[in-house]
Amino acid sequence: MSLTGRESIEAGQVALEEFSRTADAAQIAECADELLAVTRFLADQPRLRRALSDPARDASDRQGLARTLIGGHIGSGAASVVAELVKGRWGSAGELLNGVESLAISGLLEAGSAEGNLAEIEDQLFRFKQVVDGDNELSGTLGSSGPGAEGRAYLVGKLLDGKANPVTVKLAAAAAYGIGGRSFLAALEHLVEAAAAKREERVAYVTVARPLSEEDERKLAAKLTLLYGMPVGVKLTVDPSIVGGIRVQVGSDLYDGTVERRLTEARLTLAGR
Repeated sequence: MSLTGRESIEAGQVALEEFSRTADAAQIAECADELLAVTRFLADQPRLRRALSDPARDASDRQGLARTLIGGHIGSGAASVVAELVKGRWGSAGELLNGVESLAISGLLEAGSAEGNLAEIEDQLFRFKQVVDGDNELSGTLGSSGPGAEGRAYLVGKLLDGKANPVTVKLAAAAAYGIGGRSFLAALEHLVEAAAAKREERVAYVTVARPLSEEDERKLAAKLTLLYGMPVGVKLTVDPSIVGGIRVQVGSDLYDGTVERRLTEARLTLAGR
């Protein structure tokens, strides 16, 4: 994203935070829902996206257009965020669309934080990703791109309804549309990390051949916290195919001490002789 686009999102984030300071969790969630609706609307209206992000138009003109076509259908909180966004400058119309979507996600995370449920939401998103990733049919259905996003979002809602926090359901359904152009699984991972960042933590994706004890998991989290200088939450996946050892990924950092990796290296070495 362009520098001007990032600055515009920051201005929209300030407007969202100002609204959130005097709103309760339900009101914040409603504002986020409305921003998601604006995202879907703009996704279907390329000419309007271009008009609302056109640098040749005066900012007040863009805001007036947004008030006329969008403002009357959403609450004051979402309207103030949209007005701030269209006032800003964007590198492209697509950046504006991504900006509205990112603030909708930010609003849902803020609603979860206001309820004190952010850690639960983070864990539920991760566990749902594991379920989808482990089911080829479900992964194929939800991982498809192009038309049908609304149906995929509906399926996600049906799968999670009554089994997860309402904010988790909304976030996972949003992932079905491909947040920022990501695949479904990548969007879920992005949401897990965004929830952790909201709690001022990082995420370590840990793969082992056999489950770790609670004590070993705590020790690993403590070592990673010391290494990164901030709290690190462990997201554990058991995969017998790695044979033994452990694989840890934190952001772009990968620590692979698995038997699978060592066997692969040995095969490559022998093949090179």
